[in-house]
Amino acid sequence: MLKPQITNAKRIGSDLPINERAEAACNIAKRLETAGDYETAYEALSEFWPDADTIPNVDGLDAGTAAQLLLRIGALASRRAAAAQGTANQETAKNLLTQSWERFDKLNEVTKAAEARGELGLCYWREGSFDEARIHLREALEIAGSNDSELRAVLLIRAAIVEVDSQRLDEALGLYNLARPLVDASQSESLKGAFHLGFGLLFRSLARPNDPEGYVDRALIEYAAASYHFEQGGNDRYLARVENDLGFTYFTIGRYRDAHTHLDRARHILIRLKDVATTAQVDETRARTLLAQGHPVEAERIVRAAVRILERGDQQAILAEAIATHGVALARLGNDVRARTLFDRAVEMATTAGDLEGAARVKLSLIEEMGQKLPAKDLIAIYRSAVDRLKDSQDQTSVKRLLGCGERLFESLERLEREQHEYNEDWEGFSLKKHVKNAESKVIERALREAEGSVTKAAKLLGFRHHQSLISLLNTRHHDLIEKRSTARKRRRHIVTKPQNNRKLLRKKSPPEPVDQ
Repeated sequence: MLKPQITNAKRIGSDLPINERAEAACNIAKRLETAGDYETAYEALSEFWPDADTIPNVDGLDAGTAAQLLLRIGALASRRAAAAQGTANQETAKNLLTQSWERFDKLNEVTKAAEARGELGLCYWREGSFDEARIHLREALEIAGSNDSELRAVLLIRAAIVEVDSQRLDEALGLYNLARPLVDASQSESLKGAFHLGFGLLFRSLARPNDPEGYVDRALIEYAAASYHFEQGGNDRYLARVENDLGFTYFTIGRYRDAHTHLDRARHILIRLKDVATTAQVDETRARTLLAQGHPVEAERIVRAAVRILERGDQQAILAEAIATHGVALARLGNDVRARTLFDRAVEMATTAGDLEGAARVKLSLIEEMGQKLPAKDLIAIYRSAVDRLKDSQDQTSVKRLLGCGERLFESLERLEREQHEYNEDWEGFSLKKHVKNAESKVIERALREAEGSVTKAAKLLGFRHHQSLISLLNTRHHDLIEKRSTARKRRRHIVTKPQNNRKLLRKKSPPEPVDQ
């Protein structure tokens, strides 16, 4: 709807002073940003920012207008970078917003300085630098005061989002409670949608196993409200984010069909908007869902492509999560070396970004997927490191995983102790054949367990070319493991045997398909 205004502004622009043209461009661009239309917003600012790879042109503008232009362009650069649209990145955006904030500070324009600090905090959040984001948003709230209630609501919602991602859920709840009356008094559909979207994410994070408090239902109610307000405001981009969050929520409670439905909707919208980065995040959620459904091959293919896209940007915390998901997929496919490399990379990336709890969650994934294959010393060190970061976590899912990994650790230590007792220092009664057979039995038992009793799958895990090799071992050397396999099924036979000549014909190479013209 604002495109005609842009065209009209450009048509009469030569008749207006440069400061008025800049102010008009900033106003239109901000409205377009709020609606999620970043490319049209960029077009609105094209007179002063014709090339996204260069710094904006503020020549001839007074100090206040120049600061406002830098604010608007910096905020837009950050959003375009997050969507992987254009070549700008968060560092470019931070530089522009810092200049804007410093200029407003010199002019003693407190509210505008607070707005610039709020956008700067958002840049750090997008990078995964939660501590820096928290500092900028806290200071923005302090200097903003209560002069602009809508700005204060925006800052409170952003500060709450940072706390949710940092798993400081009590602090987030307090911030949302402060924002609620300001949001209720606002007429902005986008602001209301952002509040309900963030509040839904908080409830989802508060949910414990089996959800006795009903937090998941409350999250779904908040997501429904967010969808309504984003639809009313015409913000398809954030509507797609609601759909992605709905998909993730249904994945966590095991409703996989519903998860795929919402992820399909999110992806359809984002592809139309050419938002490749958020599309990659949707694909990462789908990969998690497929892993939960037992489809590691498809999950690995999807998350590998998502990682490649996210590597183009600078959202390090999100990229670390995707790399960890890729590691899980590879571990379940038996590619242990590559999986361990990815887990280590994800830990390093999350730690560097400042997402220390995220790094700890990656370590839990490493223990869950590869704990039985790690040396006891390494396993203990990894678990202790995860405990240090998660022992006070308010994320109930992470706490449950931490306890589960503790059980795995004890199982590994007990196994190690049993193996050590198998050896006798004076070699009395030792039998190499018996020892080799016992070791072989343990490996086969583990393969059958991980293959859920399927001899064919277990044989592949063990490196056999054909499952008959494993069946032979079970029948001749390991009778006690036969009960571990699933029930053997007889092969179906053709009632009518095909003539030999027909079988020869079937072995002939089929002619190539005709090429479409």
